[in-house]
Amino acid sequence: MRIATLLVFLFFLSAFCYAQQEHYSTTDRDALNYYKSANQSIDDREFDIAIKQLQQAIKADQNFVEAHLLLAEVYRQQRQNKLAIEQFLAVTGINPDFSRAIYLKLGALEISEAQYAQAQMSLNKYLTYPNIADQDLRNAKKMLKDCEFSIEAIKHPVPFKPINMGPEINTPNDEYLPVATADESMLIFTRKINNNEDFYKSMQVDGKWQTATYLSNQINTPNYNEGAQSISQDGKLLFFTGCDRPDGLGRCDIYIAQKEGDDWGKPHDLSPPINTPGWESQPSISADGRTLYFVSNRSGGYGGYDIWKSTISAKGWSQPENLGPNINTAYDEQSPFIHADDSTLYFCSDGWPGLGGKDLFVSHLGKDGKWQKPINMGYPINSSGDENGLTVTANGRYAYFASNNLNGYGGFDIYKFELPANVRPHMVTYVKGIVTDAKNKRPLDASVEIIDLEKNEIVYEDDSSPEHGDFLATLPPGKNYGLNISKNGYLFYSANFSLIGHEAKDPYNLTINLSPIEIGNSVVLNNIFFDTNKFDIKPDSKAELQKLIEFLNQNPNVRIEISGHTDDVGNDQLNQVLSENRAKAVYQYLISSGIKSQRLVYKGYGKTQPLVPNTNDENRSKNRRTEFKIIAK
Repeated sequence: MRIATLLVFLFFLSAFCYAQQEHYSTTDRDALNYYKSANQSIDDREFDIAIKQLQQAIKADQNFVEAHLLLAEVYRQQRQNKLAIEQFLAVTGINPDFSRAIYLKLGALEISEAQYAQAQMSLNKYLTYPNIADQDLRNAKKMLKDCEFSIEAIKHPVPFKPINMGPEINTPNDEYLPVATADESMLIFTRKINNNEDFYKSMQVDGKWQTATYLSNQINTPNYNEGAQSISQDGKLLFFTGCDRPDGLGRCDIYIAQKEGDDWGKPHDLSPPINTPGWESQPSISADGRTLYFVSNRSGGYGGYDIWKSTISAKGWSQPENLGPNINTAYDEQSPFIHADDSTLYFCSDGWPGLGGKDLFVSHLGKDGKWQKPINMGYPINSSGDENGLTVTANGRYAYFASNNLNGYGGFDIYKFELPANVRPHMVTYVKGIVTDAKNKRPLDASVEIIDLEKNEIVYEDDSSPEHGDFLATLPPGKNYGLNISKNGYLFYSANFSLIGHEAKDPYNLTINLSPIEIGNSVVLNNIFFDTNKFDIKPDSKAELQKLIEFLNQNPNVRIEISGHTDDVGNDQLNQVLSENRAKAVYQYLISSGIKSQRLVYKGYGKTQPLVPNTNDENRSKNRRTEFKIIAK
């Protein structure tokens, strides 16, 4: 909107200047009359009539420079770029030095039409003139860099085979800004009907996208525009842009809504420090739900629209931080998309060297914690027009985007394509789980934690849904993870799983049954580790032990037995002693952490209570375990 308004203003300024000129390059009376009539038509915003009048003026005098120039400006304002170029070239053919500004405008138009070699000549000619204003000089040099980049990029095209998403999603209206959940079960996008933007969704069933439906009356409105959304990996939280709403702080604000059953709850403005009286838009939430990337024109940036980020904690959202000069330029950076690996950022920019307009870029987070200089995603993914709104699947292989240049169903359509290898993110996979009551199989809303065992860090923390008991987490493959699930009134669940060797394209599925807190029920503490034949607790057991301590503190009347178990390998007497020592080590750890000894007993069972037959290494590893059992409540 801002750019379009500026172009219209500049056009009318140009037209006004030509109209006020007292001396013209023609003396032909008919040509002058047509020219003056055209100026009046422009004042009345009757551009089609003005075009015909200027064509008549040129027909009366082919060398009427001002008529060619004004006609070029009208075509430029109407975005008929090829015709505008013809008329500007006609001016320079008649009088090469009539106006140096023509060469700057020519260069921009020629870039928009992918005429990069011609644009180089126009811009180099412009730079031969003295006393060029600083802003114009900067723009000319920037466009020359675009030409140099584009000529080389076209020589080395990248693989690009976009596939239209079909009539289930695309219509004669505009569809754009697509974003999918990690498992690609749901796609949410913006559809524009009669100049009103609303969200629609499509569900994927058996590999086929279903006909898109209106997202929600809770989020969409008849009087305001909703767009530029970001959905959490599990599809439970929606961040989006709402403009001109009564509860907003600025022209456009970022809102959040939470899934409630099959519908969405009422959205809430994120408020300061995210939203300001300025313009905030285009949110993208990280996989762990803790960092929000967004676009703002607030003060403190590098110019135009910049990309910022804010991190949430117990105190709320942090003061937004600009992503810095390796991402933002003096021009515009928009449409950020942070991939599920939390270290690959896609965005569009007209500030970095590109093929014209806004191009798509990718930047990776360096080991120093700073974003590296972005990589242009290449030709023909990028073109001389505007590319934006790219999102990438969790597996990093495919991207969704919108285009109006690929002969779709009308306007902007949504497409999917396979990403070239050099611009893919780091591999991630996703873990899907369902939590139920062990007795009646009823879905449970439970607290879910996934821990990187090597770093002893929580990498996922959320609740399973009350309607279905499901949760979804995106995780890097090639690591070992701990899983803790807890809910009031139930024993907590402990497990570990390995994604080493796991194919990133396949989900890792888990089914968890929580047992009520009842005497005799027990829990295997799968994330308490000991070295072979030793009973010293290893450091990567701390998170599991802390979970047990929290459980005991939350249930102060519960008494437990801590039991140690071994497999059948080795001397039975030694196994008995080892199992008892391991149980005792956990017992002592709990007491040292403030749990009263009266609530605890420990016992070693050796090999006498196997979970499964000791017939292979996998089964033996299951039998080597530490448990706790409810003995009083």
